[in-house]
Amino acid sequence: MELDRLDRDIIAALVEDARQTYADIGHAVGLSASAVKRRVDRLRDSGAITGFSARVAPQALGWTTEAYVELFCQGKTKPSDIALAVTKYPEVVAAATITGEADALLHIRATDVRHVERVIERIAAMSFVVRTKSSIVLSRLVDTPPGAAVPDPRNGSQLPG
Repeated sequence: MELDRLDRDIIAALVEDARQTYADIGHAVGLSASAVKRRVDRLRDSGAITGFSARVAPQALGWTTEAYVELFCQGKTKPSDIALAVTKYPEVVAAATITGEADALLHIRATDVRHVERVIERIAAMSFVVRTKSSIVLSRLVDTPPGAAVPDPRNGSQLPG
């Protein structure tokens, strides 16, 4: 589905506060509440909007430490095998295959550095893992929620959100 400027503005408004009314969003983007609702319904039906959820500060849950861990795997380990193995750990909040020397990059959230260390030790002990390389996050410099600045593929730029 191709998104137009209004779709992108509506998505950015929902990312900012999904609890605001269609009338509030309409006022911000220049549409009626009913037009915003129709567009949101269409965006949901098309799969562009996959759901609504609350963003919770990890610190509120006691997850005050985060790390990124590169996984180096033996042979031709399938991404699906990596995904299956790391989803067993609730501390792994994201995982992706990447370019470069590593096979995958994991994003870990934990209660403290010792907790991160225990998780990395368990992951490093998996049969297909050759080695890991980790980095502890000291501070977040930019933390934009997905969709807050929806890229416009026509000009490669980010629209203000």
